[in-house]
Amino acid sequence: MFQGMEYVYAVYKEKSFSRAAEKLFISQPSLSANVRRVEKQVGYPIFDRSTKPLGLTECGRQYIRAVEKIHQAQNEFADFVNDWGSLRTGRLTLGGSSLFSSWVLPPLMADFARRYPGIDVELVEETTAHLARLLQAGEVDLLLDNCELDPEIFDRCIYREEHLLLAVPQALAVNEALTSYQIPVERICDGSFLDPDLPAVPLTAFRDEPFILLKPENDTWKRAADIFQKNNFRPKVLFQADQQLTSYNITSSGMGLSFIGDTLIRCVPPDPRVTYYKLQGEDSARSIYFYWKKGRYLSRAMEEFLRQVRS
Repeated sequence: MFQGMEYVYAVYKEKSFSRAAEKLFISQPSLSANVRRVEKQVGYPIFDRSTKPLGLTECGRQYIRAVEKIHQAQNEFADFVNDWGSLRTGRLTLGGSSLFSSWVLPPLMADFARRYPGIDVELVEETTAHLARLLQAGEVDLLLDNCELDPEIFDRCIYREEHLLLAVPQALAVNEALTSYQIPVERICDGSFLDPDLPAVPLTAFRDEPFILLKPENDTWKRAADIFQKNNFRPKVLFQADQQLTSYNITSSGMGLSFIGDTLIRCVPPDPRVTYYKLQGEDSARSIYFYWKKGRYLSRAMEEFLRQVRS
């Protein structure tokens, strides 16, 4: 029943018999005959040929789900076979949101590629929620994020600790009375801002200022909400962004305050239009993790990459 599934899957991906035939380097009549042979084995049509672009029947959707499970099993077996070699061939797919895929993962990938040039390393940039679905489906091997994913579904290891700071447009008048709390970028980059002798700013000083927050599904939003609650005031929310990098850029433009991790501050070029303050309490500290699907086989490429980033 699954003999010839590669022909069906190619048509499904291309949504066209002609484009799929070109990709498979066979004639369109030959491809159509192979697909009809599979449909005869199944006993029902897989494609709804009355739609444009070409669609799937209800039976066809279930057939494609089964084919994708077979592909996943084949990929996992290929990873296992690669372990018997010396990492001369193989693949590794990493996932990260815009911050991690733009600034954190690229140098780690470059170091890994120098050591193992035969490994095909891919990077997927998406939202955390979408990446978690890809990770669970086996389409991404490792995900780097600072959120808390379900431990029943995912395993993880710590990459590094991260601390949130308050980023404030330098032009705001509120900064004038808070110079003793301001932190130079150099102290953030070398980690010395964590010195207990360096005081945290009283958040109530910014009660009347506009805030740029992330959306509620983001861990930074949840931590910001707890910080506001513990300081007994409701912020004036000017805007909610999808990504931390976006909120940082909005703060740089002078529109409002935002909660920014020291990971981002270390990575992006210093911006003189932003002033930084240390935050008080455990809500400002969190871990950045590498996640993978619980119970899945860790390929040699995955193990070696994790070993490299933890060393």
